[in-house]
Amino acid sequence: MKNLRRKFDLFCFKNRDKGIPNLMLYIVLGNAVVYLMSLITNSNFLYQLLYFDRSLILQGQIWRLFTYALTYNGGNLLITAIALLCYYSLGKSIENIWGTLKFNLFYLTGIVMMDIYCLIFGGYASVSYLNMSLFLSYATLYPDAHFLLFYIIPIKAWVFALVDLVLVLVNLFTSPFPYNFFSVISLANYFLFFGKDVLNVIPLSWRTNARRLFRKQPKAKVIRFDAGSYQASNASPKAPYTHRCTVCGRTDVSDPQLEFRYCSRCKGYYCYCEDHINNHAHIQ
Repeated sequence: MKNLRRKFDLFCFKNRDKGIPNLMLYIVLGNAVVYLMSLITNSNFLYQLLYFDRSLILQGQIWRLFTYALTYNGGNLLITAIALLCYYSLGKSIENIWGTLKFNLFYLTGIVMMDIYCLIFGGYASVSYLNMSLFLSYATLYPDAHFLLFYIIPIKAWVFALVDLVLVLVNLFTSPFPYNFFSVISLANYFLFFGKDVLNVIPLSWRTNARRLFRKQPKAKVIRFDAGSYQASNASPKAPYTHRCTVCGRTDVSDPQLEFRYCSRCKGYYCYCEDHINNHAHIQ
């Protein structure tokens, strides 16, 4: 699985400029047009033409498999405008890191996952759940970014991400089938693309303490040597590790279970652990 993920990441990196650039701009503009048309005409005709409806899709209206992504409605005009601007900003930031191709595949995977589930079990695909995967992806890449609660209180992104995941888990056990799985299926693209990197939403100090709690302590080794055979050397001592994370300083000796990689976008030979290879400021 690791080799498959690495090959996929390498393929996306080599073809990062292919696909639809600035995809979230078109999606947000489409949502804005549908919302404003419904508001101006006081009619839901355009919305009724685009939303997901299993029976109509089976009758041949296959465009609904994709156009439901344009039917976001936050109710109030101001709230809808702020939400759409937020989704555009999140999508643009993720695309800047991943590249156009990978972001396109990420969003398309979320749409297809919801389509398959709703066609099999019924129900209506919701763009709100789909947009949640955007926020969780951003929070995983930038866990220390700040959002304003009630537009006043600054709270880190990882806090909101953990709250969203808890709500998804609660909904899984409280809502009736098949509606309880809507939020889980809509986040399938998030778990599929990030893998174990989803743990980045958990603070590093929490993860470090958890590793120390469950890690087996190695047995102490007694090294015997003959002091008389020691020969002084003017050579500089060799570092006691092979890889060291530029951000957190952990090494393959202190944390042997970690994977270390080198960033191709940093100017120089900089190593990062698996928690920071996708979550660091590139050195130029």
